Amino acid sequence: QVQLVESGGGLVQPGGSLRLSCAASGSIVTINTMCWYRQAPGKQRELVAAVTRGGSTNYADSVKGRFTISRDNAKNTVYLQMNSLKPDDTAVYYCNADLWVAGAGIYDYWGQGTQVTVSS
Repeated sequence: QVQLVESGGGLVQPGGSLRLSCAASGSIVTINTMCWYRQAPGKQRELVAAVTRGGSTNYADSVKGRFTISRDNAKNTVYLQMNSLKPDDTAVYYCNADLWVAGAGIYDYWGQGTQVTVSS
């Protein structure tokens, strides 16, 4: 079994910062791309940022210059540093990973989500 466990969400004032973490565990051979998505109430889930195993990144236009995605391959963990947060960033943030499970093949996994609320 493979699990993705997110942490780091919470309530923050506009202009503040939060750092999300997502740790993958289980029978993992290797992890390819790791991503952060978010879903606000009444809206579709959207890609926020992605990072390849080699460290290449891409971001949604709405978060460029404010958010930074990174990963630690030795720890099977991906991070999302979120600065200059805005109320529009309020959403449930989900971790996603494309990974190779031992004896099974390549699968797409999701975390359970962590709430980020930006409000004064």
